[in-house]
Amino acid sequence: MGLLLAATASAQARPRAHDLGVPIAGTRAPLNGITDVAGVEVGHTTLISGTGQLIVGTGPVRTGVTVIHPRGRANGDPVLGAWFTLNGNGEMTGTTWVEESGVVEGPIAITNTHSVGVVRDAIIAWQMRRPGSQPWALPIVAETYDGFVSDINGFHVKPEHVFTALDGARSGAVQEGNVGGGTGMVCLQFKGGIGTASRTVDIGGRSYTVGVLVQCNFGGRPTFQVAGVPVGQEITDFMPCFALSDVAIPPQARARSCADARPSPSAGAGEDGAGSIIVVVATDAPLLPHQLKRIATRASLGVARAGGVGENGSGDIFIAFSTANARAAESDGVRTVQMLPNDLMNPLFHATVAATEEAILNAMLAAETMEGANGLRIHALPLDRLRTAMAKYGRPLRK
Repeated sequence: MGLLLAATASAQARPRAHDLGVPIAGTRAPLNGITDVAGVEVGHTTLISGTGQLIVGTGPVRTGVTVIHPRGRANGDPVLGAWFTLNGNGEMTGTTWVEESGVVEGPIAITNTHSVGVVRDAIIAWQMRRPGSQPWALPIVAETYDGFVSDINGFHVKPEHVFTALDGARSGAVQEGNVGGGTGMVCLQFKGGIGTASRTVDIGGRSYTVGVLVQCNFGGRPTFQVAGVPVGQEITDFMPCFALSDVAIPPQARARSCADARPSPSAGAGEDGAGSIIVVVATDAPLLPHQLKRIATRASLGVARAGGVGENGSGDIFIAFSTANARAAESDGVRTVQMLPNDLMNPLFHATVAATEEAILNAMLAAETMEGANGLRIHALPLDRLRTAMAKYGRPLRK
């Protein structure tokens, strides 16, 4: 089994949206990531091994786990939070308690669909070893499906992989693309994965940050847009295809052999919008849970700008938290908290929409072409073709 712990973006070679000058609104924070919100840490464990025909229990393996610590791995103080589902064909554990309490306790993890249980249990074991932990836990673990390219029924994510991501999480730049829980994901019929972005806003003379991290695995090519440009209608080739000639193509994959060069915007994984996207929104603005529900809801608009419409087969599940109001969840007496008035929240809505849209694009820009189970090849978004499409619509990108 190949294992890679990725805590920074130092090895990331492909440009991000801001490097290309993609015209998505708003002021980016220095890292342009969720870790621009002070205290937030992100860790990945990436599992890549094997090639060729799928053998359940052996591989090929293209999967992993990503974790987000809202206040850092050393600080167990809960944060106020809320969640929202645009379409519920997916899973995010622990959300009934988030809905009831308005509190996010512990880390948030994202993995593949069939590894939710082991990741949840590993987080509990990790928490129980830490001083001051309460005697029960309801971890938040979300998923998207990587079974097109990975041996999802081989259950390759183990507790030690979760511990590695939890303990290795760091602040600073976040690695994107084919990493962590996003390793085997397909987004808008290009290679997807983990992406992040952030925005700063000024409200009443004070600066606040909104950071977003996505695991994108949703959507069909025809609806794919970049800053309003219908890129999916301009790039109708580079569809998912099978690179191996001696492997039977599974009918549910709906993809051709790579030797068949005919363009087809309706072929390949995700043609009917099947897939999912998980969005995690962090902010340092002082918001209460009902306001964070409003923030989580606005992530839907960022997904829509990229080309998602919440199709029947998609699990589009979002969670938002605020790192303000430290110790608000303590039980010793009356707690005093701060909040922005609802009338001042519009800049945060704009920031959430823009950062979500850009995080999705960053995931696709960072992701490299991948071949997985049965030789299924998922192409990276081709930068030259993206530049051509953007220029055609009067939005040229930097070289």
